[in-house]
Amino acid sequence: MTQRSILAGKNQAIIIKTGFSVTVRGAEGDLVTATADNKWGLKVERHNAAEFVRARAAVGEAVLFDRHFKKPGSQDIFEDVIEVQIGGSGEVLVPFESNLKIYAGKDIDVQGIRGQVDAYAGLKLNMENVYCLGNASAGWMMNLDCETMLGNNVEFKSGSDLHFHIRDLTSVLIRVKDLGGYWEARVGAGEKSVYLKSGGDVTFVTDQKVEPLPPDYILGKIEKPSAA
Repeated sequence: MTQRSILAGKNQAIIIKTGFSVTVRGAEGDLVTATADNKWGLKVERHNAAEFVRARAAVGEAVLFDRHFKKPGSQDIFEDVIEVQIGGSGEVLVPFESNLKIYAGKDIDVQGIRGQVDAYAGLKLNMENVYCLGNASAGWMMNLDCETMLGNNVEFKSGSDLHFHIRDLTSVLIRVKDLGGYWEARVGAGEKSVYLKSGGDVTFVTDQKVEPLPPDYILGKIEKPSAA
């Protein structure tokens, strides 16, 4: 087992890439601590944000990254980025206020983050107790349980079941295409638009009234948030 730590700044931008699976947790303190569980390698580095984007574009990976990390609700560009690379599987502890981009060949489990999280999993993605959802996709199952999300017209896809809960979503047009077919519904005035596409079943979680829309007035699977 190999471990590396690095000092993080306030609202630190962090990229995590792993060939297999990764668990990411928010923690007290100002350290990013990464642990790899096998011999496939571990690297923790700090980059200037502008240099980091240019370097990745030069090796043909620009398609994977946004041009800049931005704090939720602002136009500020981060001065530096911490990059964690894990060859196999591992665990990463980050300060609670971190802003994350996570890429995994297999599974991602991220919990307890007060910043923004973007996550791309080859298989399963679980995101719980996260403040701001950015982009997300999963080759298999996906569970999204966040306080808020970026964007007014967004799309999320998973290869199998998709569980979707954004706690402050009180005015949205929901469009769903899953194993059972296609359906549309509206919550509130429908000011935002969310398209959920799944190879399995989509579960939309809300404590708001959900209104089915024409022409078919069909609703899919809708659940109330758990009491916890």
